[in-house]
Amino acid sequence: MKVLKVPYAEKDEAKALGARWNPTRKSWYVPDGVAVEPFAKWLAGSAAAGASAGEPSSRDARAAKPVVGSKYVELAHACNPFEECAECRPKLIDSGWFEAHQTVRKMLAAL
Repeated sequence: MKVLKVPYAEKDEAKALGARWNPTRKSWYVPDGVAVEPFAKWLAGSAAAGASAGEPSSRDARAAKPVVGSKYVELAHACNPFEECAECRPKLIDSGWFEAHQTVRKMLAAL
């Protein structure tokens, strides 16, 4: 049995290839007798583990869960995007995150 690191967004793909979910350990695995080659990108310890085709990914510091998706903005250092940071501000502005955050703040202030 080989343990896999499968991002939530790719769980259906892994399942279609034959991976199984262990609810006790809360992890995906390749059952004995199933070829592991199709699961190379998710194999624990593999250089490709956790990497998706061009999608940014990181880990949520609080829950240690993979963070993957088109709305995720990876910052160069451990920074809180809700506090001013001169180094990260240009990246947040370019990505559209900063404008969306300002819009939400205005809506909440109106309540």
